[in-house]
Amino acid sequence: MTTERTLGRFGRIGVWSSALKTEDPARPGEIADAAAELDGLGYGTIWIGRNPGVAHAVPLLEATSRITVATGILSIWQHTAADVAAQRAGLERAHPGRFALGLGVSHGHLSERYGRPYSAMKEYLSALDAAPEPVPAEGRVLAALGPNMLELSRVRAAGAHPYLVTVEHTAKAREVLGDHALLAPELKVVLDPDPDSARRTARDYLGFYLPMPNYTNNLLRLGFTEGDFRDGGSDRLIDAVFATGDADAIAEQAGAYLAAGADHLAIQVVTGDPTRDLPRDAWRRLAEALPLSD
Repeated sequence: MTTERTLGRFGRIGVWSSALKTEDPARPGEIADAAAELDGLGYGTIWIGRNPGVAHAVPLLEATSRITVATGILSIWQHTAADVAAQRAGLERAHPGRFALGLGVSHGHLSERYGRPYSAMKEYLSALDAAPEPVPAEGRVLAALGPNMLELSRVRAAGAHPYLVTVEHTAKAREVLGDHALLAPELKVVLDPDPDSARRTARDYLGFYLPMPNYTNNLLRLGFTEGDFRDGGSDRLIDAVFATGDADAIAEQAGAYLAAGADHLAIQVVTGDPTRDLPRDAWRRLAEALPLSD
């Protein structure tokens, strides 16, 4: 799908984690150790979750030697394009080719400045282009769900990093992106062989996202109904947006996204507290089962 140059930068499988973003002064060593292990295991990219800034990539880059580090996703409402471009240029000088800028429009309830998200993203990209040290299109990806933002990802970025999506969405996104833009969806996984227990863990986490119209509108376009959003999500919805089971079962479900057109898959291991947990044993087991390289 994408060029080998673009895919090589991200690898086939990455790890998405909000626990790798921290302001806690007691945790930098623990997080650096975890990042170094992900690097050694052979994952292609660390995606920093929970609205990171460019600065959150610095300790991860310093702790690793090979792996790409990406923001997944930086909110355009909370960081000016001028600051982002300057900070990204500094990272590029210190760690050439190892940082990727993931951008998104976030959600209305998270920013008082929210409005006209598609137009705002186009203006933001233009500001990145016009910065004294521009951010090149191949150095950025967009959190795109709908067709308009996906098209923008194709023409003004390296591609798209959709969050909370299904295999069907992946196939549709590939059609919009064409053969050459990167498609790197996030996939939530629960490493638990008990279906009922796995769904409970998934439902507890999914409930945080179901009040967000950006996600539910996209799911409605895919054929889900309002009933699927009640009580943390129906079984049908849980099974469509999570991979569950043992490592081999998760690898099989991940393979469906790759077969549908994903170039890279960002795996988010969901635990009881995914904002703080560093599920290193799960990352190790998945590294043995997932296709980290072709």
